[in-house]
Amino acid sequence: MEKISPKQFLYNVLSGVAIAIVAGLVPNAILGELLKFLASKNTIFQTPLQIVLAIQFTVPLLVGTLIAMKFKLQPLATAVVASSAFVGSGVAQFKNGAVVLVGVGDLINTMITAAIAVLFILIIGNRFGSLGLIFLPTLVGVSASLIGVTILPYIKLITTGIGNLINTFTELQPILMSILIAIVFSFLIISPISTVATSLAIGITGLAAGSASIGIVACEAALVAGTIKINRAGVPLTIFLGGVKMMMPNMVRHPMILLPVFTTAIISGFVGGLLEISGTKESAGFGIIGLIGPISAFKLMEADPLMRLLLVFIAFFVVPFIVGFTVNAIYMKIFKLYDREIFKFLA
Repeated sequence: MEKISPKQFLYNVLSGVAIAIVAGLVPNAILGELLKFLASKNTIFQTPLQIVLAIQFTVPLLVGTLIAMKFKLQPLATAVVASSAFVGSGVAQFKNGAVVLVGVGDLINTMITAAIAVLFILIIGNRFGSLGLIFLPTLVGVSASLIGVTILPYIKLITTGIGNLINTFTELQPILMSILIAIVFSFLIISPISTVATSLAIGITGLAAGSASIGIVACEAALVAGTIKINRAGVPLTIFLGGVKMMMPNMVRHPMILLPVFTTAIISGFVGGLLEISGTKESAGFGIIGLIGPISAFKLMEADPLMRLLLVFIAFFVVPFIVGFTVNAIYMKIFKLYDREIFKFLA
């Protein structure tokens, strides 16, 4: 068996997840809200809407497949990892004798289950020879899936714990609360933890939900500013459209990336609090993805439509992106804390 360091193992896992997130979530993030609107006007758009929603359900399978590919596993082993990741994600739930697909499952547990399956496969190697056709799906697939399903409730406690932390922020001063929540969500969006699942689980609303959206935008803005000159146009564009988690490998290898992200979140969260940007638990985890955050904030504001549009545009687009480009320039050119190489897409 080829030796793989723990750091390389983690890097392979995160790289696979990053690409899977882009492939599975970006279509709905870009087209979802538009298709919902069009479908309400004409039923011909119902099928495209259902398609982009259905693509999301493939995320656990994509995660398992792409992680296996990062380890250069054979087709059978890749299929075993994919199936284990799907089961361990919890996306398929048994209710009243039927199987129901629920969202994208728990991303952290999906990663852990896939990693366990890969580890088993690397340890076993070619010991079974031609019998691997039988033993890999049966032994590795079932074992990894069983472990994944067993630890799933405990892994979900991580999301709950983070939610409880965020809820305590809501008891503080509104401006300080906005800043703190923006910082937390600016980190969550680039971590394996789902911002959508977190916001739904804790049920944040009002100013807290608006601050969460602002934090997500702040992370996008800082990463767009950092990646725009060192990558092909598709990387910053994908980040802008919602594929932030594709930068997880960069964050692990270069934690300094979080400095411009958090700085942008602090300033953007402050402005969002001043402007009283609000949201709902359904919109909190999206930011500007699909314009869900801005649309929700626009609907909840108490002002004339033109003023609401202006304030939302300032909070979600003007401030975060001006700050994102400015702080990156200051940190790189004046303080020389890092160079643009840390933003080179690794996956």
